[in-house]
Amino acid sequence: MPLLVEGRRVRLPQTAGDLVRAHPLLEERARLLRGQSVQQVGPQGLLYVQQRELAVTSPKDGSISILGSDDATTCHIVVLRHTGNGATCLTHCDGTDTKAEVPLIMNSIKSFSDHAQGGRLEVHLVGGFSDDRQLSQKLTHQLLSEFDRQEDDIHLMTLCVTELNDREENENHFPIIYGIAVNVKTAEIYRASFQDRGPEEELRAARALTGGPMISIYDAKTEQLRIGPYSWMPFPHVDFWLQQDDKQILENLSTSPLAEPPHFVEHIRTTLMFIKKYPSPKNTLFPGNKALLYKKNEDGLWEKVSSPES
Repeated sequence: MPLLVEGRRVRLPQTAGDLVRAHPLLEERARLLRGQSVQQVGPQGLLYVQQRELAVTSPKDGSISILGSDDATTCHIVVLRHTGNGATCLTHCDGTDTKAEVPLIMNSIKSFSDHAQGGRLEVHLVGGFSDDRQLSQKLTHQLLSEFDRQEDDIHLMTLCVTELNDREENENHFPIIYGIAVNVKTAEIYRASFQDRGPEEELRAARALTGGPMISIYDAKTEQLRIGPYSWMPFPHVDFWLQQDDKQILENLSTSPLAEPPHFVEHIRTTLMFIKKYPSPKNTLFPGNKALLYKKNEDGLWEKVSSPES
């Protein structure tokens, strides 16, 4: 069964703007979300999700209470939640393979389902803007049609994407919301930014930049963040890119050069330096070709788990 708004099947394809105009409740929710001030989310109890990553947990989790992601320009952040058991998945989609990603998101939630209990699936889509290349528009369309193609009823609760998340300044367009967090215990979704994007921020960013697919990074049963083992192809002309000035990097390695957050270029440089330093990560970064495991300590911060529990 398909995507529903207020119990009615959504007519697709249509733009995000048309969709909310047909459903005043959606329009109101988007307006309220845009109007919020941005909350700085600290590292305690936070699981930060990078581009092309997915994390899922439930209110039973003793370590994680907040899932979050930011720096979405043309990307969308997707939250899918089961109202019965509170299982919540957050992912940062960039449109590389939406067809494969939506079933992953669905299955991640289903792995929690105690089928005995009631409840429904609710989805929230946030991010993107009216970019020149219409990448956001394309991603919005892909996500809506893929969720509509799933067997289960999925209730669209928040749609704050593309033209609904757009502001104009000197004839340039920018996203209004770049990041959101979801409180796994209360189901609250709010505008957020994050100082701490770890652990292993560079390693995880390198995987995405070298074209790695969407992956799940957290095991809610063991309450452990699981990274790797990854391998990647050498990044073409990495030395050339590292010699370029900020303007060149921005214009060539961003999907939306004018709308990037201020730390974008520095983030790309650091990631490229990391890829150059570790051309074959399997041998160097993952001893014994084992995953790097992290668990929250008593202060709610990530700590490396020394010996992988088999």
